[in-house]
Amino acid sequence: MMELRWKHLAIALTIFPVAIIVFAWIGFFNIGASTGHWKVTEWLLHSAMRTAVKTYALLEVDAPAQLPRHDIGPAAGHFARGCAICHGAPGELVSPSAQRMLPPPPDLTEKVGEWNDAELFWIVKYGVRFTGMPAWPTQARDDEVWAMVAFLRELPGMSAQSYRALSLGQSGRLEISPRGFANAIAECSRCHGRDGLKAGGLVPIIAGQKEGYLLASLRSYADRERRSGIMALPISALDPAVFPDVARHFSRQPSRLRQIMPDEDDRSDGARIVFGGAPDRAIPSCFGCHGNTAIRNETYPDIAGQDEHYIANQLRLFRAAARGGGQNAHLMHKSAERLSDADINALAAFLGALAAKNATPTAAQR
Repeated sequence: MMELRWKHLAIALTIFPVAIIVFAWIGFFNIGASTGHWKVTEWLLHSAMRTAVKTYALLEVDAPAQLPRHDIGPAAGHFARGCAICHGAPGELVSPSAQRMLPPPPDLTEKVGEWNDAELFWIVKYGVRFTGMPAWPTQARDDEVWAMVAFLRELPGMSAQSYRALSLGQSGRLEISPRGFANAIAECSRCHGRDGLKAGGLVPIIAGQKEGYLLASLRSYADRERRSGIMALPISALDPAVFPDVARHFSRQPSRLRQIMPDEDDRSDGARIVFGGAPDRAIPSCFGCHGNTAIRNETYPDIAGQDEHYIANQLRLFRAAARGGGQNAHLMHKSAERLSDADINALAAFLGALAAKNATPTAAQR
């Protein structure tokens, strides 16, 4: 009798998965989103998601002691273009279409508190299968993902007015399809400011940069040679035909970069590498390529007076060979690979301090 029962159980276990495959293959399984999941299916998927996020975040993510709150502006700009349509935002309702998604995207002002920083990072970077939550546009920019985590931490307490100021910047608006020169400048101004002087860890000063460098950067972002999740959405929305005009516009803005004349008598570690490099470690002088000279390569940017956080961030990306952009990016990979964390911090502090120390006020600053 017992042997017969075991035989029946074995037959049932063999037939059951085959029956499910046949059931799905002939189209009887209703995949429509309008009816929702069965309660047991919803519970299983939700429980599996939460457990997986917590497990992988614990195993894979090292959260920083402090989140980069100085970078929440660009993260807010990305949220406005890529996230708010599904999740809503302070003063903005969720799209009716997003409300019919299965599962419906959560209101993040209510949900971010349920996750720790590492878990939020994992969700933002990798996305969630079987939902509409995509992965971050590039897997090479953890710095941008942490900036988004910092923004999400601020989101629950943010007013509609402060959110709009943070995400829309000086332009005050978000064009779904920013075609034409005027709309392109408005789109850039959300993060860079209309004069190109707004800067931070993820955003460089672009006012007065050489036109060739700016144009090469725009094209590198568009071709995905220079990877950035925050730049991916606006650059894909712009018409490449306006790239030359956009580069020309910002190159002609009054600059606080090229006007700076560093003090060559400075004996700090940062100054030593900027002017003389570190020959014993095959690290070249920064100003050998980036110095204030009219004959410098058109695609080499000005760095004296650039934002300290931005310089440090870019050097770390170059050191990890995660920073592309232009035909000369490999030169920076070679130059940065021998820089220590102390070198990077010293360089960033020296170059960033030049803005306040020696810059001539521009029309926008007077």
